[in-house]
Amino acid sequence: MAGVQTLDFGSPDETRQFADGKGKLEVVKSEAGPIGKATFQPGWRWSEHVKPIAGTDSCQVAHLAYVASGRMTVRSDDGTETNVGPGDVFVAAPGHDAWVVGDEPCVQVDFQGAASYAKAPA
Repeated sequence: MAGVQTLDFGSPDETRQFADGKGKLEVVKSEAGPIGKATFQPGWRWSEHVKPIAGTDSCQVAHLAYVASGRMTVRSDDGTETNVGPGDVFVAAPGHDAWVVGDEPCVQVDFQGAASYAKAPA
């Protein structure tokens, strides 16, 4: 990579909608790989709104994400729960469910999982 690349979530390269209008993933394609901005609406839950798209029992995408606003709980398949909120950076291994906590949308920027998140298997 030479120089500086700028990207704009206002004009994403791709937008993936979650089931029932509960949010979306906007993807920009950087030279370092895809980056996603996810907006999860109140009432969103992975097992209800992305599982039908992914076709797996739990989310099998690894995430390295920054939470810009809102709150979310992430539950690993082993039962461990973590709550994340504004300003948090979190890493989630494959094998988890997640849901929005409260009445505010949860907005996150995912630097690792955008390539395959909320994308139907080929």
